[in-house]
Amino acid sequence: MNFKDKKVVILAPHTDDGELGCGASISKMLEEGALVYYVAFSTADESVPKHFPKDQLATEVRHATKALGIEEKYLRVFSYQVRKLNYVRQEILESLIKIRNEIKPDIVFLPSSKDIHQDHITVSQEGIRAFKFATILGYELIWNNLSFNTDCFIRVEERHVLKKIHALAQYKTQEGRSYMDPDFIRSLAKVRGTQIGADFAETFELIRWII
Repeated sequence: MNFKDKKVVILAPHTDDGELGCGASISKMLEEGALVYYVAFSTADESVPKHFPKDQLATEVRHATKALGIEEKYLRVFSYQVRKLNYVRQEILESLIKIRNEIKPDIVFLPSSKDIHQDHITVSQEGIRAFKFATILGYELIWNNLSFNTDCFIRVEERHVLKKIHALAQYKTQEGRSYMDPDFIRSLAKVRGTQIGADFAETFELIRWII
């Protein structure tokens, strides 16, 4: 698939999930001329380390998405309470429907339907409801996936993986987490690439494919 002129929406329950799940693919899609929107639902203020401002993740997501090449006007950040998105799922659905009607995306990336984090599965389920007329791909966050269907692969180049690593480095509040380690990010992309005979790749659960 060529992503030129495709309208793409990335749904991130928390402000780093989109980069973790499909950061290299975002870099590739932008390079090929896609229009990429990034929607984050929680800045996880309650989880920010004490020596940072409470709104630090709202700042970091702006830096991270800019590092990938997403224009700030295409970034939307909600402030729902972390770990409690399931309590406001109808409100989230209504916001998603507004975004759907405004953008009319061709492709939507969201957490896998097998993700066990309560915020992630809420965004996944409501995203599937809202965007059922678009192609939907579920991204991989292996620390939250008890199982994962590698139905779809996006071949990426090393420069795309490096952009993903650079974007994630903007999250100073998340330093020290194992899934933020550049070696892990590169290694996972290498493993997924090996599965399809490529140097690097990201893989996705195919939820809906519209040709």
